Amino acid sequence: MPSLYIVSTPIGNLEDITLRAIRVLNDVDIIAAEDTRVTRKLLSHYKIHTRVTSYNEHNKSLKIPRLVDSLSKMDIALVSDAGTPTINDPGVELVRAVIRQGFEVVPVPGPSAVTTALSVSAFSGKQFLSLGFLPNKKSERKTFLKTIENTEYTTVFFEAPHRLKQTLKELSGVIGNRNITVLREATKYFEEIFYGTVASCELHFDKPKGEFTVVIEGSTQKEHISDHDIVLMLTELLKEGVSMKDARETLAQEMNVSKRDLYRLSLSMK
Repeated sequence: MPSLYIVSTPIGNLEDITLRAIRVLNDVDIIAAEDTRVTRKLLSHYKIHTRVTSYNEHNKSLKIPRLVDSLSKMDIALVSDAGTPTINDPGVELVRAVIRQGFEVVPVPGPSAVTTALSVSAFSGKQFLSLGFLPNKKSERKTFLKTIENTEYTTVFFEAPHRLKQTLKELSGVIGNRNITVLREATKYFEEIFYGTVASCELHFDKPKGEFTVVIEGSTQKEHISDHDIVLMLTELLKEGVSMKDARETLAQEMNVSKRDLYRLSLSMK
């Protein structure tokens, strides 16, 4: 029976492709690609001459029935622009349709920006959350980030260069100055790995360029600190002559209390 092959492709460096992926891309009858121009560069590099058709967010409703119908006669490979298909792209809808029609889906594993960043983050990969791209609207993004405030899992997400600094500011307000690792331009010529805190990362990437994958250390705060306890700690610091601003900064760093909560409680104290 013909099959749909889910083929992972390089996220930057064209050498990061498996021998099996090259063989499958040569053997199938059609390659369904997110962007045919991007895929043809990879195929040209490896002298693969398989026919390519586009399949993306804009034409998926039209292409899914056609691709499923073609599966009755031939093998098809699904690829994304970079990494593993169906991860943050519309490929999952094609897979669902193919399964419903009783055809076989075959994984051809390989690169993924999520696991690549996680592997060099120095944070635990035993349990982790992958959030993909954050919402565009500021209000939705803050609500989204709120969901990871107290999670003990390592968290990974992607961010565009023009939004990175704003996202880091919002992140600081939610989770405090936690440790993060940022992988910029993964596997490409200008690849860079940053290790530090949310605040130091914001300073480091003053003028962000390239593609960013952000990895956040899981919360190490085992027990929730009550508002009452936070007020007591702020009060003690103030008695020692520490300014309110410095007191909030100290608790944000040492107790992993969000700056938003600290600011709210300091206003109530006044």
